[in-house]
Amino acid sequence: MEQRKLGSTGPTVSALGLGCMGMSEVYGPADRGEAVATVQAALDAGITLVDTGDFYAMGHNEMLVREALTGVPRDKVQISVKYGALRGPAGEFEGMDTRPAATKNFLAYSLQRLGTDYVDIYRPARLDPNIPIEETIGGLADLVKAGYVRHIGLSEVGSDTIRRAHAVHPIADLQIEYSLIERGIERDILKTCRELGIGITAYGVLARGLISGHWSKDAGKAGRDYRLMTPRFQGTNLDANLALVDQLRIIAADVGATPAQVAIAWVSAQDKAIVPLVGARTRNRLTEALGATQLTLTPAHLAALAKAFPPNIASGTRYAAEQMAHLDSEKPATA
Repeated sequence: MEQRKLGSTGPTVSALGLGCMGMSEVYGPADRGEAVATVQAALDAGITLVDTGDFYAMGHNEMLVREALTGVPRDKVQISVKYGALRGPAGEFEGMDTRPAATKNFLAYSLQRLGTDYVDIYRPARLDPNIPIEETIGGLADLVKAGYVRHIGLSEVGSDTIRRAHAVHPIADLQIEYSLIERGIERDILKTCRELGIGITAYGVLARGLISGHWSKDAGKAGRDYRLMTPRFQGTNLDANLALVDQLRIIAADVGATPAQVAIAWVSAQDKAIVPLVGARTRNRLTEALGATQLTLTPAHLAALAKAFPPNIASGTRYAAEQMAHLDSEKPATA
């Protein structure tokens, strides 16, 4: 598999990464055995970047990743971990805590659950409104010096925060949503990251399955799936967004690929510093996603996609209003 370097200071990783959140919660019931087999199949296929979060099912996901990585040489995989989200016993989110003391505490638990001595990329899941980003990054820098963290990343923050963080310690990558129907990064964040030599790990490249070609109006109703509570999966928004997938199917047929493969390949084609994260929960979905690495979209295909998916084409916001309010990445740059 092609390798890409995450920014000027980050690690060299596979051109496709595996996001593991859905293997534990959020998208309805998951099969643990199949999830473990999927992670292992990803490694066999050349994927080296595995992304998780300590708050995904309150540690369940990290322990699943540990099980899947048993016997894998530690230097053959890069583990990316998000931290800082506070959750209650019913699973509710209670805010963020990225104070240096809290960061050390979160990391200590993650190292234990993952069964490793260090994390390759460690990042706050969101901006903590109560702590200056300089203080958070300073605490992370101390963990880099101590050898517990190899690289510092960020997640869903805007250009101003990126600059302030990078001034304290080099940032390897920014993890942020990016897809054919979610182009907010193009306003100024992508330019800022290019200027500073910061890589991008793009999640939501299939818009949480919405543009995968597998979603339908009846999908997800059989189990607890948080997507059904988000605007893009509701009512007339869903109708309009699924109509966009019909256009994607036409282009995909011309390419000789599936809609999901074209959507992943499009993100990958936007910049060599971008690594798409695919949230495959099964080996079948993983196999399909891997097919995207063999696609080369021609200028004609890219032009057709640009016409069919102009910026701001999606109906509805990507998160519910209360979650959107916590996204520093939605704030325009002031510098």
